[in-house]
Amino acid sequence: MTESQRVLIVDDEPDIRELLILTLSRMGLDVTAAEDLGRARRALAAQNFSFCLTDMRLPDGNGLDLVQDIADQHPDLPVAVITAHGRVEDAVHALKMGAFDFVSKPVDLDMLRKLVNTALKLRAGEVPEDDETGEIEIGETAALGRMIGTSPAMERVRGMIRKLARSQAPVLISGPSGSGKELAAKLIHELGPRTDKPFVPVNCGAIPTELMESEFFGHRKGSFTGADANKEGLFQAADGGTLMLDEVADLPLHMQVKLLRAIQEKAVRPIGAREEVPVDVRILSATHQALKPLVEEGKFRSDLYFRLNVIELAMPSLGERGGDIPRLAGHFLAEITEQWDTPAPKISKEAMAALEAHPFTGNVRELINILQRAVTMAEGEVIGPEDLMLEQGAVAGGGGSGRRIGGGGMGAPGGFNGGSEEDGDQSLDTYMEDIERKMLEDALEKARWNKTRAAELLGISFRSLRYKLKKYEID
Repeated sequence: MTESQRVLIVDDEPDIRELLILTLSRMGLDVTAAEDLGRARRALAAQNFSFCLTDMRLPDGNGLDLVQDIADQHPDLPVAVITAHGRVEDAVHALKMGAFDFVSKPVDLDMLRKLVNTALKLRAGEVPEDDETGEIEIGETAALGRMIGTSPAMERVRGMIRKLARSQAPVLISGPSGSGKELAAKLIHELGPRTDKPFVPVNCGAIPTELMESEFFGHRKGSFTGADANKEGLFQAADGGTLMLDEVADLPLHMQVKLLRAIQEKAVRPIGAREEVPVDVRILSATHQALKPLVEEGKFRSDLYFRLNVIELAMPSLGERGGDIPRLAGHFLAEITEQWDTPAPKISKEAMAALEAHPFTGNVRELINILQRAVTMAEGEVIGPEDLMLEQGAVAGGGGSGRRIGGGGMGAPGGFNGGSEEDGDQSLDTYMEDIERKMLEDALEKARWNKTRAAELLGISFRSLRYKLKKYEID
């Protein structure tokens, strides 16, 4: 038995200790058992462990004291806590203090085995290998390199992601629209022990209310009209991996109740099923809205808020990332022109200065849209300030006029003529609407009239696309 497979369990109930010893020993682990804090501390001082599991209530103190000791003295040792059934506050407190995860009494042995295996992967620093070459697919540096920028704000985010990847605690990723919340969630997943399991993102605001329960939890055949077969829900699809709840503030109250139960019980009940199905998922959620005011207004449940917001990762706006814009612009310009299979123009000093002075209410997503538009508008090999159309873009991006000009992978833009000198008497509004109409039509053609895909190409919501198609009578 190697040192990397030694675990410590701490519980004062002999029957539970024996059950845990038997279960973990059958997994091929070398188990050391302690019945109180004193013995646990002596065991930690005497030898190295790869995992610790402790009860919350002990004869000589609280399991949280041990969690704190391990966080201070053995920061690389994953520790999980056993909580009494329904004591969610204990679990949340432990996670905030640095606990890896928790299990509730009575302990579900299958869930315990999954938890231990996940913790041991983390301790061993396992990263999936390529099946053919045996080489590491992704390293921490390479993964975090996808988050472009060297500003202090981005270095702080990278440091937080490294820490969050080593935990199973729920994380609330906050920040304005377009600031990279989903990328942060993907990196937390990829750098953690669940990286070889699914990462399932879901936009809570995009699911019709009447279909939410079926989408999240699944259903059984015949459970309602149209249920022609058993369907797996998003929780089951993410089993073993990570479920990202994007725009979680958009969840209606009745689904908030059901979601809270699924998270607390680590189980879901498909519509029409008699029994719950255990699920092992890590929950990451994201929102551009501040949840605390919604809690105070009664629009978001306080118990779900505190369950999701164990740790908060605040994504900075582009305005807080001084100095990152030139690097971001160069990176996305190269991506756009590669996708469009067109030569990459250079950005003039004047254009770059204009970008750095722009407020970017839409953050990184707005920067991408501006560059897509500039590549479309530029007639030569250099993008000038006039090609950025920042004044019009600011009006369009503000959301008031509905004239936001989406960029998008609409193929090589060379065939698009934005107007000529003969159009001098054309009003600005009409000119901009002609551009927008052309971009909508190009995106639809590229997407083969798949409206969902067209909205993605344009960088706008499906609802916004429907509005624009109706506005321009594009069928």
